[in-house]
Amino acid sequence: MEIHIGNRVADVTLVNKDGNHVELTIDGKPCTVDIVMAENGSCSILHDGNSYNAELIRGEGGKSYDVNMFYRSYHVDVVDTQAKYLRMRKGADEEQSDKITAPMPGKVVSIPVGVGDELRAGDIAIVLEAMKMQSNYKVSADCRVKAILVAEGDAVQDNQTLIELELKKEG
Repeated sequence: MEIHIGNRVADVTLVNKDGNHVELTIDGKPCTVDIVMAENGSCSILHDGNSYNAELIRGEGGKSYDVNMFYRSYHVDVVDTQAKYLRMRKGADEEQSDKITAPMPGKVVSIPVGVGDELRAGDIAIVLEAMKMQSNYKVSADCRVKAILVAEGDAVQDNQTLIELELKKEG
């Protein structure tokens, strides 16, 4: 499966699980951890003699988590093989528009890009929150940010243009 942690994508495979002892590969490299989960979403992880504590806040149907660890927070999306296939198939059917619009009313959480930035297919252009869930909006083709029409914290309306893009010409 794919694990998205911020802008990083990791290929993770569960090799073996025996109680709290978990063996997996991350991008082809073996990794062994001991994980103890508590009912309140807290977990303790032992890896290479180091101990880590994390708070997991489950989102969207169990495929998305906010992970809080000692002064750091991460948004993690779990993409299983079926979801990856459906996303890739959907992406092949949809061409990147010259703008990103809000699919529903919500709030701008973050804009990790700036005007003039060159984006590659799959890059996150904006993060919105709607109905208490955060969603990353990614571009599906190489492009350049032409204009950003909103700011972090802004409330947005359904179909409001958020970012204008200049698509790269192929050939």
